[in-house]
Amino acid sequence: MSQDKAIQFIELPPNGAAATPSNPVMPSACETGGCGCSTGGASTVVPMPAFAPVFVNGVEIAEENISREMQHHPAENGEAAWHQAARALAVRELLLQTATALDIEAESEAGERSETEEDAKVRALLDRELPAVSISEQECRRYYDGHTHRFHTPELFEAAHILIEPEEDTDEAWQAARQQAQALATEIGDDQDQFATAARELSGCPTGQQDGSLGQVRRGELDRVVQQALEALTEGSTAREPVRSRYGWHVVRLHRRIEGKTLPFDLVREKILDMLEARAWVTSASQYIAELSRTAQIEGVQLAPLDTFGSEEQTDTTHDPDAPITLSAASEYSPKAHDSESPAS
Repeated sequence: MSQDKAIQFIELPPNGAAATPSNPVMPSACETGGCGCSTGGASTVVPMPAFAPVFVNGVEIAEENISREMQHHPAENGEAAWHQAARALAVRELLLQTATALDIEAESEAGERSETEEDAKVRALLDRELPAVSISEQECRRYYDGHTHRFHTPELFEAAHILIEPEEDTDEAWQAARQQAQALATEIGDDQDQFATAARELSGCPTGQQDGSLGQVRRGELDRVVQQALEALTEGSTAREPVRSRYGWHVVRLHRRIEGKTLPFDLVREKILDMLEARAWVTSASQYIAELSRTAQIEGVQLAPLDTFGSEEQTDTTHDPDAPITLSAASEYSPKAHDSESPAS
């Protein structure tokens, strides 16, 4: 496994401008929440807490740098985000000082993101100091056999709905909307063409322009009551009773149910190999940094002790084997959250 591939799993905080976080997008025609789906909320800016200055072997980590770094460390409160950011920058400074002491020089490499001269030095340091990682075919197969649930595609529901919105937020308006939805469900029955026509003419959701289609959705992507209504339907049928969400009354139809399946080993082998190699590399890097921190003079922030570097807590923390490795020490590196798809997606 190359250093470039491994670094995506455990990465030092960047010096450049922060990446703009993106909101998740529903894989359906609805992007406004009319079907009860969520398209993510606006991010909030965490205020910078005031804590003691941070020094690494006498070199101060600027307070404004910690403040900027906090955006890479989502936490339940500002204090936790500050400590995570300060630790990440302290580790980065420690590695830079070590690279300088060892006279390590490196040229920046072109890639998906720009690499600064300091990033290049740290990359070269870790490439030199960490042992080579080698994962056998047997290890990959053993992981697959022990985690087959991670390679199971989700059950999908190819669905549609018609949203009847109340004209105003009163009991009378909601009751009138329900009566209209009930009559509509009774009238169209299981006829797909009639459902599509009614959706185009009557639905208050933008999906109405696509015959009410919600596309292929997974559990958890729709409002709970809408999902429950889908679960109760057989393929090609329309619910006879409308269901209520905060948006209005929904007439729900299930076109098709697509069962999940377990992907074969050969199809996911490379992803397993990448994940296991990255996990081993992260553990090795964490242990190396822990050793450096033993002899360093760190003030203002506490780095994790050796027994939390390389912890086994990462072994079953995600259903996505291609997700970033999340060791205890990962926050010290500000690991990059890459949005690669799961093999089962």
